[in-house]
Amino acid sequence: MDLIALGFSTLFVPSVILTLAIGVVAGLIVGSIPGINDNIAFAVFIPFSFAMPPEQALALMVGVYCAAAAGGAIPAIMIKVPGTASALLTAVDGNAMARQGAAGKALSIAVTSSVIGGIASSLVLLVFAPTLAMAALKFGYVENFALVVLGLSSVVGLLSGNFVKGMISALIGLLAATVGFSLVTGFPRYTFDNINLIEGIPFVPLLVGLFGVAAMFELIVDIWQERRSGKSVSGLPLIGSLRFGRGVAKRLAPVWSLSAAIGNLIGVLPGAGMLMAIFLSYDQASRRFRRRFAGKPGEKAWGEGAPEGIAAPEAANSAVTASSMVPLLSLGIPGNSTSALFIGALAIHGMVPGPLLFTQHGDIAWMIIVAFLVANLLLWPAAFLVIKSVSRSIFAIPKEAMVGVIALLCLLGAYADGANLFNIWVALAAGVVAFLMRLASIPLGPAILGLVLGPQLESSLSNALSISGGDWLVFVDPVNHPISAAMLLVSLIFWLLALRGWWRRSKEAA
Repeated sequence: MDLIALGFSTLFVPSVILTLAIGVVAGLIVGSIPGINDNIAFAVFIPFSFAMPPEQALALMVGVYCAAAAGGAIPAIMIKVPGTASALLTAVDGNAMARQGAAGKALSIAVTSSVIGGIASSLVLLVFAPTLAMAALKFGYVENFALVVLGLSSVVGLLSGNFVKGMISALIGLLAATVGFSLVTGFPRYTFDNINLIEGIPFVPLLVGLFGVAAMFELIVDIWQERRSGKSVSGLPLIGSLRFGRGVAKRLAPVWSLSAAIGNLIGVLPGAGMLMAIFLSYDQASRRFRRRFAGKPGEKAWGEGAPEGIAAPEAANSAVTASSMVPLLSLGIPGNSTSALFIGALAIHGMVPGPLLFTQHGDIAWMIIVAFLVANLLLWPAAFLVIKSVSRSIFAIPKEAMVGVIALLCLLGAYADGANLFNIWVALAAGVVAFLMRLASIPLGPAILGLVLGPQLESSLSNALSISGGDWLVFVDPVNHPISAAMLLVSLIFWLLALRGWWRRSKEAA
């Protein structure tokens, strides 16, 4: 308790807590710009920390890190363009709810979910950091492979309707992930002698295209259909009331709890990443929705405005933020790419993450830990302030003008990732593909998951087989690798249940 009190006393110096608040607001604003991922949002503010004292600099970084992921939900809900990669699933149900005239409710659910997930992970960081860091060390290549397989198995929860089309979508994502240098042979694959594809398809422009450019095409179709029917073109959805009832809160409480738990577990595993936590949480929320609410009078279909589809990914992505700092602060091992940037922020001020950080700079180490808790408490009022002051004016633009605004934001966001014109072509091509997939009723979620987890799957598999001498049984060895065997067993159960459901639906349809 004395160490926690030391952290609070360091944080609540007026200049430090003010810097933290500035970081939260700035992170929300930057995170709400389409095409800016969490890494870019964090990296943008590192130069500002050079001349600051260590306490202020690291408080700023904590605020930006916590708020950037939450800020991405604002454009995801309003115009179906994720501000950050962490909001890509929020765009599905969130924008659907906004189109139904409940944008304020969707934004409120997203913000509340982010705060709950963030507070949960902050408490985990505060109480269990050393213990969880040691548990994370048990994950080697074998366990990481099984974890990726488990993440890919969550795709079965996204295959509502047509199982075959869902599998096609997942295979498209896995195929796209093979572009670039092979991690095994070192030779380029499917680059067609284009130097821009040597390191693979640029992820940020691809994401901008799959969601932002595709949303622009959908908006154009809406305008065309409204004009064809003789109606006046309606505006974008108004925000409306930023409240949701107690009934919704009671309904979402189990989703918040499970998603926060998944985010915390994934966050402490080095290299697992935020997107895996989001997809796993989204999958579990979809299963609960279909079990308890699907088909009931007045209920929207999954993907058409279900509140669980907003709450699950937002709670999970915020839960990853603080928990990803567990292995970094305790062992010096970053939990994901954004937390790895924290190493640079610490190094600027002469500090090295790991056990020595707590002995040589105990006040700073514990200040960082408690700052995550306070930042998430500040996030709730700051998010509503940003929504009311910024979003109302931005999203009051007519639909016709918004087509140009979305195009400008998407193309600038794609170009900003490396200042390369090729990225613009990637975004446009990805937008066309996503739009055609939507017309063919092929779900986009499995493709995104395959694209994200494909490289990690290949890397973990090749490294594990190299170490085991090509022995495939190493993945199901219950003695030496019980964690891997258990996760693969759970993955098998997921697929068997999905196949059974598909077979039943096919039999009923016949």
